[in-house]
Amino acid sequence: MSGYLQVSTATATRDEAVQLAGSAVSAGLAAGAQIVGPVVSIFWHEGQYGEGEEWQVLLKTTEGRYAELEAHLLGNHSWANPEVSAVPITAGSARYLDWVDRTTKG
Repeated sequence: MSGYLQVSTATATRDEAVQLAGSAVSAGLAAGAQIVGPVVSIFWHEGQYGEGEEWQVLLKTTEGRYAELEAHLLGNHSWANPEVSAVPITAGSARYLDWVDRTTKG
């Protein structure tokens, strides 16, 4: 059993979030994704304080597929420097984690 991750990014539109999540799942880089939004974001960008609405994309994958998933998200995102971050899934039901393993096999 490998380690598991929840990977997050955000997009400016719902349509882009759905496309990005769908392409990652279709490619087997993530077992599944949830799209949350719109959410309000507060941030610094290019030295400027900003506020805006974004759509958050949460993807479930294994540590072994992370590099490919990151490359996919960065290569298909409309922003030049989007957030792509991951947090470990430290516990989960055996059947759920087995599903993540099975659906992300390369």
